[in-house]
Amino acid sequence: MFGALVLAAFAPARAEDAPARSSSNRSQVYNIRTTDKLRISIFQEDDLSTICRVDAKGTVNLPLVGEIRVYGQTLSQAERTIEAAYKNGRYLRTPEVTVAVEEYAPREVSVQGQVKNPGRYPLPVESTMSVLDLVTKAGGFTDTAQGTAVRVTRIQPDGSTKVITLDVESLIKGRSSAKTNTENNALMLEPDDIVYVPERII
Repeated sequence: MFGALVLAAFAPARAEDAPARSSSNRSQVYNIRTTDKLRISIFQEDDLSTICRVDAKGTVNLPLVGEIRVYGQTLSQAERTIEAAYKNGRYLRTPEVTVAVEEYAPREVSVQGQVKNPGRYPLPVESTMSVLDLVTKAGGFTDTAQGTAVRVTRIQPDGSTKVITLDVESLIKGRSSAKTNTENNALMLEPDDIVYVPERII
């Protein structure tokens, strides 16, 4: 069976047989997380198609090529990664891989401190949420909030902790002085981020 598989894989594919690539935003926006359940399909290779969960190492275990790291990648990036694994391993000449999420990992963030409704909030599955969006969902700042020093605590893929301080108040008020780099007001939240709004010292 394997020999036939390899011979078939190296046969030239007809253009009309190639599956259409998805151009939906889901491939570009969603980043794969641990415990996501993925459906991985390989065109005309049913024996290699599988459904599996992303393990704690951020990998999926696939037929022939073994563990492939897909954590943090978009679905399109994961497709390219898996295609490269089969191609570089000389199992398939022109693999056509499609990755879809069968079951999403829980995606929540929490906001604490001086907001009107602190607590945990779900993240959208295939769109983004900024710190400003979360503060708004939590009812906005209290009267004693120090909105210029909002802290975001994030666990990195390697297990380390990163703390980012943001001036959200300036963004809300539309001040031109608000910083706009990628680690400031435009920061997009990731699952398990903890947002803390301190109390203003009077």
